[in-house]
Amino acid sequence: MQDFTAISNLRVLAIPRLAAAGRWRVEAMRSLSESCLLWFTKGQGRITVQGQTRGYTAHNVVFIPPGVMHGFDAGPSVFGTAVFFGRNCGLPLPASPQHLRIREVHAQQEINVLLDSITREMSSDVPAHDRATGHYLGLLGVWLERQAARAEPEATRPDASRRLAARYSSLLEKEYRSGLGVSDFAAKLNVTPTHLSRCCKQSCGKPASVLLQDRRIFEAQRLLSETKIPVGHIAASLGFASPAYFTRAFHHMTGKSPTAFRRTG
Repeated sequence: MQDFTAISNLRVLAIPRLAAAGRWRVEAMRSLSESCLLWFTKGQGRITVQGQTRGYTAHNVVFIPPGVMHGFDAGPSVFGTAVFFGRNCGLPLPASPQHLRIREVHAQQEINVLLDSITREMSSDVPAHDRATGHYLGLLGVWLERQAARAEPEATRPDASRRLAARYSSLLEKEYRSGLGVSDFAAKLNVTPTHLSRCCKQSCGKPASVLLQDRRIFEAQRLLSETKIPVGHIAASLGFASPAYFTRAFHHMTGKSPTAFRRTG
């Protein structure tokens, strides 16, 4: 029997609303502690997941498991829905990221109906609406599993550059607070810093150093906007050598000092 206790952590949001909360919240490299599904219905852009950048268009679905580093641009012409499953979701969801191009009209209609049903039940106060929400969410997981299985014959094996970028992305997500530099990460991956940066550039358009700084600065922005932790403590927790160096790096990436960002955020 399905456990519906985690449904309260479920969130379904319009993608433009995510971007409206601050473009850094969607564009900068970061990870989540919960699974996320992005269903794009209009517009186009680029999304980076686990060190690989791909274009997305209407009728693309992207599934991102917990702990996977990602970021995407969402301009004013991009519309769609984001589903955040919650930390304690017990659904059998894919263990690896998925980027699926949904070409069949019937499959497009199916996910639209499921998302509408989930949203309707979440906002309802009729009896058993939580159970109905859970069942529809389970059907969404089934839909995703079937679409992923159908897309498997089209999938191409990532080349060596993309595999290395994915390994770097995973290691970076685990150790971005450590203060390690690109040379240290390259040594852990048994490659040279130059080779690592070249592979990252080929895979996602950014060198390894930019991915590292982007991830650290995103976390700094999150802490500045969501907590009252002093700037110096944030700098130390993210492995910056000094508050002054942190301030310079933050200003270079955002155009604002940490204090100004906190005041206006």
